[in-house]
Amino acid sequence: MVPLRDENPIKITPYVTYGLIAVNVLVFLFEISLRDQTLTQLFYQWAVVPKELTISFQTGFGFPHWSEWGTLISAQFLHAGFLHIAGNMLYLWVFGNNVEDQLGHVKFLVFYLVCGILASLTQWFFDPASAVPSLGASGAIAGIMGAYIFRFPNVRILTFVPLGFFFTTFRIPALLFLGFWFVQQALYGFVSLGAPADVGMGGGVAYWAHAGGFVFGAALGWLLGLFNPEEGYQPEEAPEEAVE
Repeated sequence: MVPLRDENPIKITPYVTYGLIAVNVLVFLFEISLRDQTLTQLFYQWAVVPKELTISFQTGFGFPHWSEWGTLISAQFLHAGFLHIAGNMLYLWVFGNNVEDQLGHVKFLVFYLVCGILASLTQWFFDPASAVPSLGASGAIAGIMGAYIFRFPNVRILTFVPLGFFFTTFRIPALLFLGFWFVQQALYGFVSLGAPADVGMGGGVAYWAHAGGFVFGAALGWLLGLFNPEEGYQPEEAPEEAVE
C-alpha cells in the first residue's frame, strides 16, 4: 500500500517539512554523483555503524568519538537508492506537514531529529556488533507516523493498492493504515533477529529502527501535548465515494 495524500488540511506553510525534503534530495543528488568506492567511504564515515557506536560508548565521551555520535544525525540524510529516498520523502510529504502544523516549526524539527536518533539507537540495541552502515530518514519519519496515528486516527488516507495486474485506490483510516504498517515492521523485526537488517551496503531493512521510531514518536508526541483532543482538525462526515 502506498499513501498518496491525506484528507487533513493544515493552517500553516510547513517550511520545515519542505526543507527536510529539499536537504534529503540534495544530499542524494550528491551521492549519485560519486563513484562506488567513494560512496562506500561516505556511508562508512557518515552513516551509523553499530559496531563503531558500541566502541565509542565503551571508551567514553570524548574526542574522536564525538564524530561517531554525530552520525546519529547525519545518517538521517543519507539514502541507499532511488526507491529508498522516494518512499521516505513520500511518507514525509503526506504525514509531516500535519505534525508540523500541530507542533510548530522549531518543535517539529527537534521532534524529527530526536525520533531519528532514538530509532537508530533502537536498531543498535538489537544488533550492536553489526558492521553494516545504517542510514536513511525512515526512523525519523516513523516517529512522525507514530505521533500521527494517535493525533489523527480517523483521518482518511488516499491509498494506492496494487491487486495483481489491477490497481485501485481506497480511502483508509490512518489508524488502520499506520497500525498495519507498525505491526508489519515489528513482525519483520522479530523475524530478522540475528540477520543483517540495516539499509545500505548489502544489508536489508532496519525494521527495528522503524518500529522504535514509531513508538518513540508516539511517546514524544504525548509528552509534547500533541494528543490534546480539544485542538486540531476533526474530519467532517463525507459521503462514500466509489474507488477508482
